[in-house]
Amino acid sequence: MTSPVPAGADRRIYIDKQSPKAYHALVQTSEAVRAVAADAGLDRVLVELVNLRVSQLNGCAYCLHLHTRAALRAGDTPQRLGVLAAWRDTELFTPAERAALALAEATTHPADTAAQDAAYAAARDALTDDQISAVIWVAVTINAFNRVSVMSRHRVRAEQ
Repeated sequence: MTSPVPAGADRRIYIDKQSPKAYHALVQTSEAVRAVAADAGLDRVLVELVNLRVSQLNGCAYCLHLHTRAALRAGDTPQRLGVLAAWRDTELFTPAERAALALAEATTHPADTAAQDAAYAAARDALTDDQISAVIWVAVTINAFNRVSVMSRHRVRAEQ
């Protein structure tokens, strides 16, 4: 049985709506990962930076919109969010944030083993084992959500 096609979606289905049990399992995973990150001592700003950087790499407009708002609510600044794509070229991010961003990028592009090894080494200097694990889980989870939104072509509508 096919579902109605969302307007402007190039005849794509919203897989989160088409397969709600699978999507609900992903949401539950995300909630568990959020708890793991909090238990590891990662603040919400760092988690949202990871969500945003991964979403930038994946070109996921919907997740960028959602997590930009979340980062601002968590206390991040428009300046930092505006330069996030070039985080290596600024002094605006802490060593822990820089390590987490590198690890998130390596998780998103796992075939680049040299970058992965360098990111892991930097993470070892700035993060605990629990924090490293949590950052990787955050990156894995947002990568999954990015694919759901990109493949469904979830749209970002103008705010009123």
